[in-house]
Amino acid sequence: MKLSTVFTTATAAALMAGAVSAEPITLRIQTHYATEHPTGQALATWIDDVQTMSGGDITVEMFYSSSVVATTETFDAAINGIVDCDATGGAYQTGKNPAFQFVGDIMGGYDTPWQQYSWLYYGDGYAAAQELYNAQGMQLIGWSIYGQESLSSSKPIAGFEDLKGWKFRSPPGMETEIFEKLGASPIVMDFTEIFTALETGIIDGADASGLANNVGLGLYDIVKHATYPGFHSMPSDHLACNKDVWDGMTEQQRRIIDTAWQKLSFQIALSNEKANAEAAAMLTEQGVTLHAWSEADRAEFRKAAQVAWDDWGTRSPEAAALLESHKAYLSQLGLISE
Repeated sequence: MKLSTVFTTATAAALMAGAVSAEPITLRIQTHYATEHPTGQALATWIDDVQTMSGGDITVEMFYSSSVVATTETFDAAINGIVDCDATGGAYQTGKNPAFQFVGDIMGGYDTPWQQYSWLYYGDGYAAAQELYNAQGMQLIGWSIYGQESLSSSKPIAGFEDLKGWKFRSPPGMETEIFEKLGASPIVMDFTEIFTALETGIIDGADASGLANNVGLGLYDIVKHATYPGFHSMPSDHLACNKDVWDGMTEQQRRIIDTAWQKLSFQIALSNEKANAEAAAMLTEQGVTLHAWSEADRAEFRKAAQVAWDDWGTRSPEAAALLESHKAYLSQLGLISE
């Protein structure tokens, strides 16, 4: 080959590479987590991963602690271009479509984050969820799941009988319906009200977060009982982006964001498993009683939850489709029998 041909070929290749190279982008993302929260710190690592892997081609501007709009308004802010992506959770959007309950917190469904991730990536969950998000002009990128939440209580909560008349802080939605039917008295209140409500006896306990996070909230300075491992709730946070913004990225940019998010997702689940185990050991030494519900009781709770699932599944076609997908996969895992 002539030297001139080599130069011509190299020049053409360089021009072609330049033609398909990505335009640098800046993604504006809001999260409800604070910078010092473990998930906030994990998000900072994700930002570094994305920016490093993209060679600076992608810049992420993260707005922590819902500093642009209220947490529940983040999804709409992304739809309307105020931010580009939402790093909160789908459960905040049940007012748009009840189907978001089944991508936010199915309640009493999967036992571990790994089972729930498995539904998303290998149980047709991603395709089913994507239809819901795309209908809102959004693209679901992925989840982060920190594991089962623990119920905290001023009195023993070792099984179903202990739920009778038990007054506790509950988030709104499906959870209140399930626990009411089991004889408990869920009271919907803001996170910021929990501590005072426990101190004054307005509530006997709270569904706040996972065991380690509850330690951080100071709940066990007041109450001395908790369920662990948890069984009733395993919420998933999401990363969801404006679909036009997502479609406007190159395939390379999309893959970098997706790959880095999967790393973040699994690291959050792993780190919380360790943190919860450490918290359990510490609390036991401090005299807090941890109540591990039996497999039979857990199965009974799941049956009670299924009644609420079926009701929510009637509330929109998308809810029905997502519920059917969950049920099929939970049956494969042997967690329910249809």
